[in-house]
Amino acid sequence: MQIREYCLNPRHSWGASGKKPDIVRQFRPGPQFLKPEVRRKSALMARNNGKAERPVAAVKPGLALCLLLALLLQWATMRNLTSPALIALQLAVLSLLLAACSSSPVPESTTPDADPVPGAETVASAEPEPEPVEEEIEYGSFTEDQLYEAIISEIGARRGHLGEAGENYFKLAFDTRDLAIIRRAIQFASANEDNNALLQLGLLWAEVAPQDPQPHLMLAYEFLEGGNFEQALNHMGRLVDLGGEFDFTNLAARTGELDPRIRSQLIDSMGQLQQEYSERRSIHLALVQLLAQNQRFDEALLELDALVERHGDAAMLVRLRAQIQQSNGQSDAMQRTLREGVQAFPEDRNLRLSWGRQLIQQEDFRAARQQFQRLVDQNPSDWETWYSLALLDMEMERYDSAKDILMRLVGVDQRADESQYYLGFIHEEQGNLSRAIDHYRQVRIGTNNYLAAQQQATRLSIELGELDEAHSWLVTQSRGQPRLEILFTTVESGLLIQAGHNDRARALLNEALDDHPGNTDLLFSRVLLNDSEGNLAGSERDLRSIITQQPDDSRALNHLGYMLANQTERHQEALELIERAIALSPEDPAIIDSLGWAQYKLGDYEAAVENLRRAYAAFPDHEVASHLGEVLWQMGHEEEAREIWQQGLQQTPDSDIINEAMDRLVPGR
Repeated sequence: MQIREYCLNPRHSWGASGKKPDIVRQFRPGPQFLKPEVRRKSALMARNNGKAERPVAAVKPGLALCLLLALLLQWATMRNLTSPALIALQLAVLSLLLAACSSSPVPESTTPDADPVPGAETVASAEPEPEPVEEEIEYGSFTEDQLYEAIISEIGARRGHLGEAGENYFKLAFDTRDLAIIRRAIQFASANEDNNALLQLGLLWAEVAPQDPQPHLMLAYEFLEGGNFEQALNHMGRLVDLGGEFDFTNLAARTGELDPRIRSQLIDSMGQLQQEYSERRSIHLALVQLLAQNQRFDEALLELDALVERHGDAAMLVRLRAQIQQSNGQSDAMQRTLREGVQAFPEDRNLRLSWGRQLIQQEDFRAARQQFQRLVDQNPSDWETWYSLALLDMEMERYDSAKDILMRLVGVDQRADESQYYLGFIHEEQGNLSRAIDHYRQVRIGTNNYLAAQQQATRLSIELGELDEAHSWLVTQSRGQPRLEILFTTVESGLLIQAGHNDRARALLNEALDDHPGNTDLLFSRVLLNDSEGNLAGSERDLRSIITQQPDDSRALNHLGYMLANQTERHQEALELIERAIALSPEDPAIIDSLGWAQYKLGDYEAAVENLRRAYAAFPDHEVASHLGEVLWQMGHEEEAREIWQQGLQQTPDSDIINEAMDRLVPGR
């Protein structure tokens, strides 16, 4: 039972964890233009750092389209464009205008009602109200063809032709250099996920509106996404010059896999920015992260000290310091940082979790449990931390406490199947086999532990002598599911063989093969049964049946080859079978071991020892140790052979195969 498998998270990141804010979402078409999957993405990207942000363009897509169409219609009317095509378009625009605006609510007045003037008449005046003075509106300079393209693109977009609309608006943006058209083109490029168009339009926007920080914000993120970090940094700097805001740690979040030489250039540029804008905390923090990524840990810690001195400490900075210290080999300092950090920021859950995980790595489970207990005290509904507590209790063999927590998790259906599995394990450890079986069987089908739980329940049932009941349960679970039925048959037969019920296992497999003739998994299970009984002919017959059906089954080729090498004098035939297997699975240590053993049997000691060393390095199993030790002994390397055998016996003290080899080869043993 390893608590580390769940509680520890060994990853260390020097970058920020925040996702890219959707800078162009304010220019994105309304949901009625988008395909369902794009709508979902648009909705998900409408959050920035957990805060909903109102788009700069019209909030309601119907109103946005209404305003654009009204603008185009008014422009055409003012210029007395009366060609038949434009008249038809104007009629189409009018119909779309009505449809787009019909659902747009009239905005409520934000001006409070004026107090009535004393003595003023409350009846309506009979005098006509004065004509409102029209404000001068500056319209873009469009040709008739450009107007036509804009209206056609809007109509096409409403019909789902986003790609064509995006291409048209892209061309219009460069032809007109009109900010409204540029923004609309960015909207479509974003919806079409056309990053190249977004970059070109962003550069155009920055050129047309040189004092606007927004295009530089968009370009910074686009260049970050494309991996062009120098360009991204240039636009970040320009953004700051124009008074905009940017979280520079987004740069460090994307440079973890960057070539160190390129990252060094970024560090130099970031250092210059930090000197110029020393009040910008995120610039200094990004510099620390980049230095740590380049393994310049001492410099990173010095910059972090300067950052804390200028801007104050924070829990996130404590965690960053601990990560850098750990990577720099300063284990004691890292532990002190986390311990003191938890005291300084007792309410920060991430910091306490980091300290708890560090305590687990030190195998100080009691102290780790105290930290996890504080976490659930802070948030009693933190079921994941409750689950970690249960695993810690199991690691310390505090089974009663673990059971209470696991039962609580089952009661609220949180980690319920894992909890049932571990409840089964605990009851098994405590000798309550019937209760263990009950819990194992409550693990639901389709969950991670389901198959393991059924295997454990079946094993315990067989151990209790409840063979019929165990079989009936598996049949019930797999009814109507042929693949699961075959899998459960192989599991049950293997457990029956282990328990010495060979006759029952053979009857089970033969019946299953009658229902599923030639099934290779069932045949292989019968091979294992024949092996356990020393039935070489039966094993070879079933293995050759498998190979006939599946010539590329490396498992069957290797098994037959090893069996022939180990139990017969047909060593050349064995080698040929194993060579076929190794060609299919060249890195499988079991097959490499078989190859070395066959070569040894044929007298090729040099090739044998080379392959057996390779197999033992990849898989230091006691059987491989037995083979390697024997070949080394025969080659005169007796001391090394003894060392290899002793290593195997440390892993498996009662290894029959190692003891047999030593009894046979070592004089006087």
